[in-house]
Amino acid sequence: MTPVLKVLIVDDEPLARLRLRSLLEACVDPSVELVAEAGTASQAQSWLRDHACDLVLLDVQMPGPDGLQLADTLREKALSDPSASAPAIVFVTAHAAHALRAFELDAMDYLTKPVRRERLQAALVRVAQRLVERAAGLVQSADQAQARGADAEDRRAGVRGTGSGGGDRVIVVNDRGRLLRVPIAEVLYLKAELKYLTLRTATHSLVMDGALSDYELRLGERFLRVHRNALVAKAAVRELQRHAPSDFGDLDGGGDGAETGDGWAVRIAHVNEWLSVSRRQVAAVREALAGGAA
Repeated sequence: MTPVLKVLIVDDEPLARLRLRSLLEACVDPSVELVAEAGTASQAQSWLRDHACDLVLLDVQMPGPDGLQLADTLREKALSDPSASAPAIVFVTAHAAHALRAFELDAMDYLTKPVRRERLQAALVRVAQRLVERAAGLVQSADQAQARGADAEDRRAGVRGTGSGGGDRVIVVNDRGRLLRVPIAEVLYLKAELKYLTLRTATHSLVMDGALSDYELRLGERFLRVHRNALVAKAAVRELQRHAPSDFGDLDGGGDGAETGDGWAVRIAHVNEWLSVSRRQVAAVREALAGGAA
């Protein structure tokens, strides 16, 4: 069943908020509940401290802190507190120039004003799908925890069980109409590319919806954020090298000099692909390589 999306609108222009309200009323699948409106990022942040929502429709340019700053704050909070469920972000702005930065913040979509109902509808569908996948992941984690507890009880009682709690966890991928269950043990990396994620295994490259930050929280210590756009299985890291911009073919690093340039790259096992490593993550990658060798 498709969940009812609880939506917060954040825009300093009353007419813009009015238009979004009318567009939301015209969107019937998924169902939407407008829970609040805010005229500034500060007002929105204050409201979110005491309330929850599934989606924030967020303007970029506003008095005081802008929408990008608010999105960054929410993302950092989610990374520091895995128990906090961050709302999805869809930017709604008259300025297309901020799109790249928006997707670096794991925005689900970036709509330019005047917003068309069809584009908003498509964004709502993607957010609803992410909620369904997140709920399925929570149920699966709870089942696995229960199975591990049962196995522990069996071991304490001297019973040799079948290890029902030891099976691989999976990521459910809706890839171009196909619904696939990919064991996490087979995932080499996840990479954010504009509006989508690429999930790479030794044999497949799958396109899927979702936010990289969500998977970073879900996958835990088995994976490492090597770059703002890439999450890599520690077991798949085979080599770390310093690279020049022309080395290793076309490294997808986003062109930010602080992140790429004459920086670093990792080689991924099985596929022998290279991914850029941001300078701030080099030490963590080295630690992962040393741990794998131990």
